[in-house]
Amino acid sequence: FSAEQEAQALRKAMKGLGTDEDAIIETLTKLNVSQRQQVLITYKSTIGRDLIDDLKSELSGNFERVIIGLMTPTIMYDVHELRRALKGAGTDEGCLIEILASRTNAEIRHINENYKLQYGSTLEDDIVSDTSSLFRRVLVSLATGNRDEGTFVDEALAQQDAQALYEAGEKKWGTDEVQFMSILCTRNRCHLLRVFDVYRVIANKDITDSIKSEMSGDLEDALLAVVKCMRNKPAYFAERLYKSMKGLGTDDSTLIRVMVSRAEVDMLYIRREFLAMYGKSLHSFIKGDCSGDYRKVLLRLCGG
Repeated sequence: FSAEQEAQALRKAMKGLGTDEDAIIETLTKLNVSQRQQVLITYKSTIGRDLIDDLKSELSGNFERVIIGLMTPTIMYDVHELRRALKGAGTDEGCLIEILASRTNAEIRHINENYKLQYGSTLEDDIVSDTSSLFRRVLVSLATGNRDEGTFVDEALAQQDAQALYEAGEKKWGTDEVQFMSILCTRNRCHLLRVFDVYRVIANKDITDSIKSEMSGDLEDALLAVVKCMRNKPAYFAERLYKSMKGLGTDDSTLIRVMVSRAEVDMLYIRREFLAMYGKSLHSFIKGDCSGDYRKVLLRLCGG
């Protein structure tokens, strides 16, 4: 890998009349996120221009969004997406849920630090001013990045948690959502998986079915996302991708965010889950749903 070579290749692709989009796709998708950051710095020092500015002036639309996403450091990409979800036209609840339910404590802490540095307000303050009621409380809880990340399962506590969830929902008239929130947003993954097993025995139904029948709207979506991420994160992202493309029109924001943010994390697993869940490959889905350079770059991120 030579940062200088790649920087020159990018400059060549954008210089003169017309833009060589294929060369840009080729160059950027073969590099990893830290190599792309090196290219960014080298481009400025050897060519004396800002690579992001050049890309923005040459590209447009969803293709541009993917390329700029690839050029953004991972944590900053999450920060920008959260800010867009909160401060854009209307709130993008799906984006808030997806990022906050799926990132690790360390990632959430970095997101918080960088969000404050970038925008001068805290992520929590912006969540509080932009959302309401119990949904707000779930997001605030997830945004603290304070989940137990151990692997210890306290069998007695698992029984107690499962019983508490049952009594907070299925067993009573009305639902005690706070009980769901406090257990689902703080316990470690291994413990929760055990709780879900015990719950199924006590309630005679899956925890996801109970959440669906007891809650609605954003709160339901948020708690379901937490459960799905605990069980199988790649499957959660496979479902996000499927829903972004199925039916009429494409939810490009979600499609781009998942493809860019997971490309170097768990894309292979997401592809495997996608095929198992929907009987079609992610590759074929993208192919049928997108077009042009946008399709080309997403297929490169998808691989295979």
